[in-house]
Amino acid sequence: MRKNLLAVTLCLTTASAWAQSQTLTGRVQDAAGRAVIGATVVEKGTNNGTATDNEGRFTLQSRSSAPRLVISSIGYAPQEVAGGAGLSVQLTESTTSLGAVQVVGSRSQNRSVTDSPSPVDVIDLREVTTKTGQLDVNQLLQFVAPSFNSNRQTGSDGADHVDPASLRGLGPDQTLVLVNGKRQHQSALVNLFGSRGRGNTGTDLNVIPAASIERIEILRDGAAAQYGSDAIAGVINIVLKSSVKELTASVNYGAYDAKYRRDDEKFDGGNLNANVNYGLGFGEKGSFINATLDYNKREHTQRAAVPAPDGLARREYGDPEVSNASVYLNSKFALSDKSHAYVFGGYNKRKGDAFAWTRFADDDRNVPAIYPNGFDPIITSDIDDFSAVAGVRTNLGGWELDLSNNYGSNRFHYGVRNTLNTTLGAASPTSFDAGGFQLRQDVVGLSATRNYTSVLNGLNLAAGLEWRKEWYSLFAGEESSYKNYDPASELAGGSQGFPGFQPGDEIEADRTNFGAYADAELSVTPQWLLAGALRFENYSDFGSTLNYKVATRYNVTEFLTLRGTFNSGFRAPSLAQINFNSTFTNFINGNPVEVLLARNNSAVTQKLGVPSLKQETSNSANVGLTSRLGSGFSVTLDGYYIKVKDRVVLTSQFGDDDPVIGPDLQALNVGQAQFFANAADTRSLGLDVVLSHSLMLGKSRLNSSLAANLNNLRIDRVRTSGKLAGRDEEFFGKREQAFVKASAPPSKINLTFDYQVGRFSTLLRFVRFDKVKLIDWDGNDMNYDARVTTDLTLSYALTNHLQFSVGSTNLFNRYPTLFNPQLTETGGAWDPVQMGANGRFYFAKLQARF
Repeated sequence: MRKNLLAVTLCLTTASAWAQSQTLTGRVQDAAGRAVIGATVVEKGTNNGTATDNEGRFTLQSRSSAPRLVISSIGYAPQEVAGGAGLSVQLTESTTSLGAVQVVGSRSQNRSVTDSPSPVDVIDLREVTTKTGQLDVNQLLQFVAPSFNSNRQTGSDGADHVDPASLRGLGPDQTLVLVNGKRQHQSALVNLFGSRGRGNTGTDLNVIPAASIERIEILRDGAAAQYGSDAIAGVINIVLKSSVKELTASVNYGAYDAKYRRDDEKFDGGNLNANVNYGLGFGEKGSFINATLDYNKREHTQRAAVPAPDGLARREYGDPEVSNASVYLNSKFALSDKSHAYVFGGYNKRKGDAFAWTRFADDDRNVPAIYPNGFDPIITSDIDDFSAVAGVRTNLGGWELDLSNNYGSNRFHYGVRNTLNTTLGAASPTSFDAGGFQLRQDVVGLSATRNYTSVLNGLNLAAGLEWRKEWYSLFAGEESSYKNYDPASELAGGSQGFPGFQPGDEIEADRTNFGAYADAELSVTPQWLLAGALRFENYSDFGSTLNYKVATRYNVTEFLTLRGTFNSGFRAPSLAQINFNSTFTNFINGNPVEVLLARNNSAVTQKLGVPSLKQETSNSANVGLTSRLGSGFSVTLDGYYIKVKDRVVLTSQFGDDDPVIGPDLQALNVGQAQFFANAADTRSLGLDVVLSHSLMLGKSRLNSSLAANLNNLRIDRVRTSGKLAGRDEEFFGKREQAFVKASAPPSKINLTFDYQVGRFSTLLRFVRFDKVKLIDWDGNDMNYDARVTTDLTLSYALTNHLQFSVGSTNLFNRYPTLFNPQLTETGGAWDPVQMGANGRFYFAKLQARF
């Protein structure tokens, strides 16, 4: 039976591959009749495609009797045409007309990404996922967009399960994330450890499966005046798929080269991803439903085989094990010729197991009767993320109106297993419910946009109102997860690895926000654009703020454009930063210390005179140029300046021997305490560079690109307060400052070569991560040297509908600089910096498109 099935499969594959073919040819031009170089030409429902040459021409072999071609290029509206010979296709610039998702950074209905006054990266997820080994959104962007940085954490409690990310070297919570132009809710998690996102909240991008995304737009410019809080570093807009009558599916599997394990395993960290996407169109007015199912299973990596001078710091160290299941939906329903309703959103379920610090056999935190050889606690996560957006768009009296309601929720529930409560002795359970937290958001928005073509060369006006309510709750774990049943013994109570949240930590908090904005874009001449925006926000917990943005763009010639922006911005402290309270175990030089993280209005912070958290404020500027130099070559340069005042950070830890805070900590039976404060002013200077070139070599095509981000962040001032005034080094010391600066390497350079000939394609990519500096527990510099990683992917179209790819990321197995595990933040031989610490990854993927 198997032989018969194999024979049938081979026959079908061979028949498909050798069926009668026809040659499709044509030329693609823009509205002015100029050749569109490098435009993508794909036979609909297949993986069969090509690109236009330096004259805008293409040739494609088709095996369909009635082929349909989809032609697209960044900055132009995609066009579908019947295949044939000698086609002439004219693309029009993409705009934000009714029914389309706006290009982030502009509300003009006639503004394309190619003539935006602010720098915008547009990342085609189909291209990226087809040719790379990364499977989740954070890792995809980490190796594609130089200004974006994200690493997997280990030994970082909740951050092991939610990868923090940053843009232009700022914090994860200083980048606003939109989905289809609507504000996405943040994660409920506060990042406490690790080198990236320390003390920050942020948006969990990995709840949105890559298979559901058409493109990602990254606005590399401050935009609080346009979009509100969090948009200090920029905006990431995720545009969901809207394709219809097309089924796509893929299965991917990969594993790491298991260096630095103590056993003989050759591979670990197995990563399986399977997804399917389908769009159903109905009616004659563009109504559709597009749905995605996605499943990802990621296994542990083990990287604990680097010994410390005085023994092993940890027996278990590496990536957590995570299972991730998602369902996402995007839809549109025509109501009339001028109106339609839309609904989109999804649900993500994630479960994770992460390694905590080893408790050795002779550790006073171990009970030998339960674990005679010691134990490695496992911190588990159960994360539920849900979002739903519903709205109506209509044209009324020349104005395009959009009324929407957006609800989102992120719930994070901790557990601890393979552990114990030492104060219960041999009677202790070995697993605990440790409690958790939840963040919810509800947004109601109304926007209006209108374009006046008769005012000079075009005037676009936009205005809107937004009401938002947020809720944050923290709930306790079971009693045995936090209680000390034998306080006289001086043993540490609670579950080892992660003490549960206590009833005193519990809180229910909420706040409301009202915002109003107006912006305008005026084309003074065909070459000169002026733009401005103004936004007022009022928060129920800290008051009001008013922000502005001005921008201009000037086309010096057909091939050279200059642009610049200046704006003010703000970020409201998250409810989690204001209300989070916990006692956790930290390891300093390998020794456990109980640390109290006191909420902003706690008795400890009030006694110290630490004021209530207030908004961060910023001023930023961007000056750049875009140029097309000759056939198929373009260059983009953007220099930027970002100054942030009153940045919310996690302070240094104060010991129980401190003359001011010590007695209070002793009364609470904790060794150290820290808290959130508006403690730092930072200044960033940077440069973004993008060079791209497209070259046709006979029937083959070579696309090359060089993209780089150069970034320098410095801390201008430490702001102390209350009884700790003047104690700068103790309040926010050099070690904590180093973590802020390490949110991104000083430079990241990406060089990519993408070659395609016939059914074969290959992608070769080099990424250089600059050196990173941290400080160890002894106060010494930890200089992580610069590293270059190499990625290689080989792809072959087995048929018009099936494509097979194999490859490797970090082909030459590069690791960060090794250090003494007892002196790092995580207890491993490196902190989570640069490209991560898992080494070479091999992968294979099979993709289908019908």
